Amino acid sequence: MKLNFEKMDGLVPAIIQDADTRVVLMLGFMNEEAFQKTMETGKVTFFSRTKNRLWTKGETSGNFLNVVSIKEDCDQDTLLIKVHPVGPVCHTGTDTCWGEKNE
Repeated sequence: MKLNFEKMDGLVPAIIQDADTRVVLMLGFMNEEAFQKTMETGKVTFFSRTKNRLWTKGETSGNFLNVVSIKEDCDQDTLLIKVHPVGPVCHTGTDTCWGEKNE
């Protein structure tokens, strides 16, 4: 996979989708280091633009995003990452970052 990190100053958007339900769970950003860590660990790691550091989703909550598959888009500047989430995805306690709860 050859991603283009240059278009957005070293970042690519990463759309996170539940591999089973196909529900879009969240959107985050990855730099090259976050992408490599995700590939190595099998847990989604983002680059936090506000904290200016890597963060693995679930590192404090335990609600990890376990990678099932990663695909790049046709322009090689966006990722679709299918996951098996462990617990709620949003820090507010909802299943998605759009306030949805799966029943």
